[in-house]
Amino acid sequence: MTDRTPSTLLLSAVLTLASPLALANADILRQEATAYARKSEAVVYRESHWRYRQDGAARRLVLYRCPDGRAFARKTVVERGAAQAPDFDFEDARDGYREGVRSSERGRVVYVRETSDARTREQVVPMPAGAVIDAGFDASVRLHWDALRAGRDVTQPFLLPSRFAFVPVKLDPGPVVRWNGTPAQRMSMKLDRWYGFVAPTMQLTYANADQRLLEFAGIATIRDSKGRHQDVRIVFPQPAAPATTQALQAALATPLVRACAG
Repeated sequence: MTDRTPSTLLLSAVLTLASPLALANADILRQEATAYARKSEAVVYRESHWRYRQDGAARRLVLYRCPDGRAFARKTVVERGAAQAPDFDFEDARDGYREGVRSSERGRVVYVRETSDARTREQVVPMPAGAVIDAGFDASVRLHWDALRAGRDVTQPFLLPSRFAFVPVKLDPGPVVRWNGTPAQRMSMKLDRWYGFVAPTMQLTYANADQRLLEFAGIATIRDSKGRHQDVRIVFPQPAAPATTQALQAALATPLVRACAG
């Protein structure tokens, strides 16, 4: 069984293709990122991030791409209520792994499918106070920005879909740094439990001016061709920029490949 730990979930509500009319007046932003091997400049994979609004909800789309640009995985995120605890759906076409959270009349339903031919398991999971789900981690950092900048650590319950449970994750503020000339705040993230010492610590760097993520270093969600989680450095070199409705719709409809070359 694949176990997605907090270190693989930092960085999917199923989203149907929106019509051009529904998105015509929305603000659409796109941002590119590159994941490098942690100790080299070798490109492991790429990420295309999209932010927009539809039907009154803030949404995200992330395409995970092979080094040659072909997409192999997709994540969709829909904010319903608290920005730090959105619905999401993630699917990797290489092996069919899928996980996510959807809102229902019964509550928040967490679901996991290990492979394309496996049965999807799902369970209603109670949401603790301050719950953080998937990409909502980014909103959580901004929510606690003043405390972190003041040097105070923050512990929150973070969802592990594969375990249908929340675990406490601690953010520790680090030094103020300059990241490629940009004033930034560095911080670390790890399990806040007695056995946290066996879990890898991740390092995050956020811009001081707008609290946008500049770099993530640690064990990533995306696995290699042998199913192993990878130690990467994900770099967001430029802020998000405006994009067209047509470009977003093309991204939503992008087919996923079952393998990257090489």
